[in-house]
Amino acid sequence: MIELAPSILSADFARLGEQVRAACEGGGSVIHVDIMDGHFVPNLTIGPPVVKSLRKVTELPLDCHLMIENPDEFIPAFAEAGADWISVHQEVCRHLNRTIYLIKSYDCLAGVVINPATPIETLTEVLDIVDYVLVMSVNPGFGGQKFIPSTLHKMRRLAEIRNQRRLTYRIEVDGGVAPDTVTDVVRAGAEILVAGNAVFGKGDPKKNVEALLKAATEAALAKV
Repeated sequence: MIELAPSILSADFARLGEQVRAACEGGGSVIHVDIMDGHFVPNLTIGPPVVKSLRKVTELPLDCHLMIENPDEFIPAFAEAGADWISVHQEVCRHLNRTIYLIKSYDCLAGVVINPATPIETLTEVLDIVDYVLVMSVNPGFGGQKFIPSTLHKMRRLAEIRNQRRLTYRIEVDGGVAPDTVTDVVRAGAEILVAGNAVFGKGDPKKNVEALLKAATEAALAKV
């Protein structure tokens, strides 16, 4: 099942509730929330208070992507604020297994994220315990970046490993997902598509989501 996860990083925060509702009406089924600390990535975004506010305007799952150092310190706060999914970067977790189980202890789905330069092989020992794997198809930090085509092979490889090992994790992609790239990422195996600029950058978020989902669904059907 293909899902579109509108990323609020590109939304107008003065109209956040309205824009999130419009994206949901278009078929968005998960709200992606980018948490950046200015250390692990060169940008500073939001914290648990905004997640708590978002919880009031949508019943959809909140997918909190922690691009932060020391995520273990903040996982409880995001879970209590209303996060449903929490993902952490392989690159910052010294004890990745422990961190994944910490997320699960708060009844959240647990995801692991890898940057464009990080090999899939670094995840071998946790693929049997994560709920989803998020492949960054841009270097994290800012919205509106150009998609990195060399990341497609990671999605293909994750799909192969899942089949070989009979695992159940889902494959998510974040970065540069737009009308000109959505077909490629779906064909490569991505099932949860994070889109920010392509949804909120210009035009009507509802129509933008509908168009992306239509293209993604057609690509998925063609793959079968």
